[in-house]
Amino acid sequence: MSSASSEQVRTVDLGEMGSGEVLSDWYNPLIKRREVIIRVRHDLKSTPMRILLRQKLSEVFGVDIKRLYIRFIKTEYGAGVSTVRVHIYDSPEKALSFEPEYIIERNGGVDPFQEEG
Repeated sequence: MSSASSEQVRTVDLGEMGSGEVLSDWYNPLIKRREVIIRVRHDLKSTPMRILLRQKLSEVFGVDIKRLYIRFIKTEYGAGVSTVRVHIYDSPEKALSFEPEYIIERNGGVDPFQEEG
């Protein structure tokens, strides 16, 4: 996959969280992951919760949630716009070998909606 060009900006529907605009979508063959930067518009709403955004983006991109991790969410002060960096790996094993433990924890763990016990 190549980087999204200015004439090929993709808009994604994030439901109640707002809408997103893919600014960059690049495949890193060395690490075997997609690196996506999305501008999320959440006018008159708070910054989307990371775990819910992770779940919605896994649906939007059609991948297992275990392969997708949000690296950061940077919200512009008072603007209702956030920049989100997402890593989508070819396999959950690749994700666990590259993502730092604190990022995995921030994202709700490996499988955030799995019932415990």
